[in-house]
Amino acid sequence: MGMVKAVASPQEHKGWSVSLSPEVLPVEVTPPFEVPALPLDMLKKMYSTMLLIRRVEEYLLDAASEGRIGGAMHTAIGMEANAVGAAFATRPDDYVTCTYRGHHHAIARGLDAGQVIAEVLGKATGCAKGKGGSMHMVDPEHGLMGANGVVAAQVPHAAGMALAAQMRQEDRIALTFFGDGAIYQGVMHETFNIAAKWKLPIVFYMENNKYSEMTPIWRTSSIEDLYTFPRVYGIESIRINGNDVEVVHAAVQWAAERARKGEGPTFIEAITYRLAGHMAGDLETYRTPEERERQRQADPVLVLRQKLLDRGMKEEEITAIEEEVAQELSQAIEFAEQSPWPDIAEAYTDVFYL
Repeated sequence: MGMVKAVASPQEHKGWSVSLSPEVLPVEVTPPFEVPALPLDMLKKMYSTMLLIRRVEEYLLDAASEGRIGGAMHTAIGMEANAVGAAFATRPDDYVTCTYRGHHHAIARGLDAGQVIAEVLGKATGCAKGKGGSMHMVDPEHGLMGANGVVAAQVPHAAGMALAAQMRQEDRIALTFFGDGAIYQGVMHETFNIAAKWKLPIVFYMENNKYSEMTPIWRTSSIEDLYTFPRVYGIESIRINGNDVEVVHAAVQWAAERARKGEGPTFIEAITYRLAGHMAGDLETYRTPEERERQRQADPVLVLRQKLLDRGMKEEEITAIEEEVAQELSQAIEFAEQSPWPDIAEAYTDVFYL
């Protein structure tokens, strides 16, 4: 028996849809609407936040390689614009749920970087007292209602929050992030159906990084344009460049406005790419080095940095932001590494049963 080929050749990718081909760069996706230029001050804050996320996750990868992190640890290096653009387009009291790849969502929503690092290291000062770890970022004060280690489980949770806001007649929405691997989970379709039927104020945001863990989406999807799939439930859907914060911001702002006006859910397929492996220690045998290098051309941090230069910022001004981020990271690491371990009695607290 011959070996199964793990990676398709570039020739095999030719002609495939944007949704499926790992050769397509996010920048090649034409936005279905006009993207307004954001104020320079906002873009500077976005750059600072995206860079902080990147540096935090680089530190966490190093810590994992040194054996200082227990359990699986997943980074979103290369996907930062999705979290940051969406966070700036929503309100602090809006609900957010996300996947186990959720450090970028947590920091974008305002969770302190020191608390994020402390949680991943298992320290008592983490957002879940060190008991949730990398896959369970949570911060209700900033609307982050929990990341989930079960694929797609956070989606019906968000729908429940949207229903609660609707019943209370609150001007709040729910925004739920998930990967392309979640699209065919049964709970996704149950949620699509009821969200459309009841016109729930919810935004479905798919971070399509082309891989469901180590399996390329072209191997599993029966359709090529993933964003069209929820339309069978009557849900408005679009596909965007998920590596451009201005595009993400415009799309989420539009979807959030629809939800607040009672027009129901919106589905956003954001084309993006994770530049690191599925998790720390991933050997990445399922994709070629050439593919990864090609995708680095669309690195969202570098894209935004260049955008700032094009909008008139001077190199030294950007360098000053980068130095501030480096200082913030240093303080966050010091806080986390010097924080105490949880008391052993904590193993018996926050435990619920029926």
